[in-house]
Amino acid sequence: MSLGEPTSDSTPFFSDDSEAEGQEERGGGGGAEGQRTHGESASGVSKARAVLTVLILCYINLLNYMDRFTVAGVLPDIEHYFGIDDEKSGLLQTVFICSYMFLAPVFGYLGDRYNRKIIMSVGITFWSLVTLASSYTPKDHFWALLFTRGLVGVGEASYSTIAPTIIADLYVKGKRTNMLSIFYFAIPVGSGLGYIVGSQVSSLAQDWHWALRVTPGLGLIAVLLLLFVVKEPKRGAIEARPEHHLHQTSWLKDLQALSKNYSFVLSTLGFTAVAFVTGSLALWAPTFLFRAAVFNGEKAPCVEGNCASSDSLIFGIITCITGVLGVASGVQVSRQLRKRTPRADPLVCAAGLLLSAPFLYLAIIFAQNSTIATYVFIFFGETFLSMNWAIVADILLYVVVPTRRSTAEALQIVVSHLLGDAGSPYLIGVVSDSLRKTDSFLWEFRSLQLSLLLCSFAAVLGGAFFLATALFIEQDRNCAENYVPSEDEPIVVPKSGRSARVPVSSVLI
Repeated sequence: MSLGEPTSDSTPFFSDDSEAEGQEERGGGGGAEGQRTHGESASGVSKARAVLTVLILCYINLLNYMDRFTVAGVLPDIEHYFGIDDEKSGLLQTVFICSYMFLAPVFGYLGDRYNRKIIMSVGITFWSLVTLASSYTPKDHFWALLFTRGLVGVGEASYSTIAPTIIADLYVKGKRTNMLSIFYFAIPVGSGLGYIVGSQVSSLAQDWHWALRVTPGLGLIAVLLLLFVVKEPKRGAIEARPEHHLHQTSWLKDLQALSKNYSFVLSTLGFTAVAFVTGSLALWAPTFLFRAAVFNGEKAPCVEGNCASSDSLIFGIITCITGVLGVASGVQVSRQLRKRTPRADPLVCAAGLLLSAPFLYLAIIFAQNSTIATYVFIFFGETFLSMNWAIVADILLYVVVPTRRSTAEALQIVVSHLLGDAGSPYLIGVVSDSLRKTDSFLWEFRSLQLSLLLCSFAAVLGGAFFLATALFIEQDRNCAENYVPSEDEPIVVPKSGRSARVPVSSVLI
């Protein structure tokens, strides 16, 4: 199957049981529609393969975030190895996020027009090879590590912009939310595994370079699964809107339409706050916890490497557990709240951010007095923060039409990372260095503590954006569901006891 091979189908299919039933009535059991096998859905992918596809995409997403935060798990060792300060340490995450976000629109454009499976396979292969190459960085070439971390973002951008749109073309409504929940479980769990695997492999090998050699082999396995197991679904067919009906528009027209979609814009700004907070904590939390332990006299300063292995391990375990709890509770609360209000999704996202802010603040403040209290507050703060992941993705998918979803994913990635975690790790490092009065252990801890307080303020701002999203969510969802990309406006006329959309010109005499 070539990159440019068309994936559309000329026969419209419907998304839920009632629609499928009506379609069979119209097909009368004859023709291509009537002969469709029971195991194959409107997407062209059987139910069993659809579930397998989601699991494979989840596995790759797990590797994606595991690789991303392996560096954070061994950051004190990297600082000691290269002899760098907090500002340069923050650059490791920033260069990765910058390349990742700037290339996201390119892959979003390609993902809306060409074979997504092939694009992802090429990107993951490139990411795996570059990650392996970065593990051989010599001591006097910190710039080489920065460069290779930037290249890793190229490969990961090819996957993150496209994978959710494949799930959207396999499932609708409640099933889509459930599958997205499984997919986004991989973000916190993969992040936690990055800390755990990175710190423990580094400790066992007595060399942090080995921490970067775990994910490349697993990435090549993912490529084989993509090529030989995953099947490209038909765009929009599951929603009764296949590609031939929802024709492609120009990229500029897509951007123009998305800019007028207030729910998309405001939820993206809210998610930017989530990215700011998670990006800051992801890179700096293990290092902050290690410095707090040194400040309290619980640990000796870092002299010979393998500095923060226990802190990274504990923080990784907390991240895994809170991620699962947060994503699951967010979806369940949203599902129950939908029975009372159609604005449930943005309200749950707002609640998650607003509740996380005070717990993160307390975790940072209590670090100087009680390590146990710090971990407890981090647990609750990360749980509430994780409530957003699957819900934000679901919001994007139901307020944007299928042919613009990859572009919307890419645009959300650019904005949320540009204003969020692309700069937040570096910003925290710069503020920390500027506040540090001396090179003592006291000021190494105190300066980083004060700079991390920015996370609580960002969480409150993000909650406000999600509250604003709730004002427009109903209108934008209805616009996306009833979107017709034709200047010949449709009207609804009865057909065999059911409603059917037809152009005005076809019923005028």
